[in-house]
Amino acid sequence: MATTTPTKPTAASASGSSAAQGGRMMKLGAVGGAWLDQRVSGAGFVKFFARKIFPDHWSFMFGEVALYSFVILLISGTFLTMFFVPSMDEVVYEGIYAPLQGAHVSRAFESTLHLSFEVKGGLLFRQMHHWAALVFMVAIFVHMFRVFFTGAFRKPRELNWLVGFSLMILGMVAGFSGYSLPDDVLSGNGLRVVDGLMKAIPIVGTYLSMLLFGGEFPGHDIIPRLFTIHILLVPAAILGLIAIHLVLLVLHKHTQYPGPGRTDRNVVGFPLFPVYTAKAGGFFFLVFGIIALVSATTAINGVWIYGPYDPSPVSAGSQPDWYMLWTDGGLRLIPGWEFTIFGYVISLNMLIPMAIYGALLAFLALYPFIESWVTGDDREHHVLDLPYNTPVRTGLGVAWISIYVILALAATNDLIGMKLHLSINDLTWFFRIGIFVIPVLMFYVTKRLCLSMQRQRRDLVLHGVETSKVVRLEDGEMLEIHEPLNEYDRWVLVQHDDFRPLTAGNGVSSLRAAATSFFFKDRISPVTPAELREAMAHAGHEKHEIDALTGGDYTTPDQRH
Repeated sequence: MATTTPTKPTAASASGSSAAQGGRMMKLGAVGGAWLDQRVSGAGFVKFFARKIFPDHWSFMFGEVALYSFVILLISGTFLTMFFVPSMDEVVYEGIYAPLQGAHVSRAFESTLHLSFEVKGGLLFRQMHHWAALVFMVAIFVHMFRVFFTGAFRKPRELNWLVGFSLMILGMVAGFSGYSLPDDVLSGNGLRVVDGLMKAIPIVGTYLSMLLFGGEFPGHDIIPRLFTIHILLVPAAILGLIAIHLVLLVLHKHTQYPGPGRTDRNVVGFPLFPVYTAKAGGFFFLVFGIIALVSATTAINGVWIYGPYDPSPVSAGSQPDWYMLWTDGGLRLIPGWEFTIFGYVISLNMLIPMAIYGALLAFLALYPFIESWVTGDDREHHVLDLPYNTPVRTGLGVAWISIYVILALAATNDLIGMKLHLSINDLTWFFRIGIFVIPVLMFYVTKRLCLSMQRQRRDLVLHGVETSKVVRLEDGEMLEIHEPLNEYDRWVLVQHDDFRPLTAGNGVSSLRAAATSFFFKDRISPVTPAELREAMAHAGHEKHEIDALTGGDYTTPDQRH
């Protein structure tokens, strides 16, 4: 009887088998892709989106940092939600953290300690969530001011500016509602401030406070309500606004800095696929890695140090996260002014700061419409301004930032006084005076610096770059050798708009005329074509004289040796 012995497949047969299997998988994938495309028509969208051109500049990355930080917030927040108990029911702590064993705490505080000390990776995820929130807000602020200083909010992007502004506000709400959840002393003091602000509103303030807290402060409902706001309402709103923001970004096409071949009718850059797809993927993991590293090595919000919230004591030295510091600073600067009218106490020390916060935020939100009204410019803009070419806008932005910084520093007046051995009263008066003086001074200095930079660049276009080489002609005249700019660099310096003040009348109101005078009275006119031709002719004549004397050799004696 014949027998056969099993043999091992050769390398050639194995490779052929794997190739055939790969071919079958590709055919199945093609069939599946065709089936899906026939029902959702996604091929055209993918093709359009993959070929979308995006300009390349480092300042555009702050928006990506905000987006990636939010993704990290969603990932870490999902993990934390599985262990956090949003309840203010009182329990006795019996966990492994010895200093608080036997203490009466809320279920929210107990679950936070359990998450920090007994859940594997819990403390890391808590800290990643908190650090990602800080990075998210930093990126949004820097991204918004990049947009502000470069004029990226102009038509057709006014609505996208409002979307970004709303994301900033929602980020503040998300941050405040998030770090208030552990029900520790620090977060409790923050909620006490919110309760005071609401109660300071005449007539309706008490009702607003009872509606939020479910009765007298602190009540038993605030933590569950904040939990719903923090994990459901605000993230959903942020996700929706991010989607709108990205859709408008694609619809309007990306802005770009002035440069060779860049106009309001095109975009110079790289396609989304494969260039920016690879960049974005790598950049996400870079942001993720840095946040993970910081979270693993730097502690933040150690609620076990503060202890559970007790409404009876008031802790000194308590400050919120940096993006909410300015709201606390305003409360510290206003004296305890109040008066009574019709039986209602009007607390100016609360109402004045709220009015200041509202004015600052309203100015930021409405500025695109204010500038459009002043300039009367209804054109679409896709090429960005260089900040020094818009001195008043840049000065106003720096003044706004200075007010924000002063309010933030005022919120830490006790810590600054303690660390630097200064009087808190003196510091408070310094900030009270500084909030009126410093923004005006910063606006003036910034505006003058921008005008000086414009003047320097105007001279650069007309005369070229100084080489510090001087030639003496036969008649004794001294000429410095200038190196002319190339046509690309020259174009960047002469392409900006030249707005002029308007005169009241002929449809121009006196208010708008005054506004245009404020914006454009001090201005440096761009180089005109006639001036440029005259300057180039003069430079050519000087070069001819210098070449005749030097034979075209501009090297100095020390360079020859």
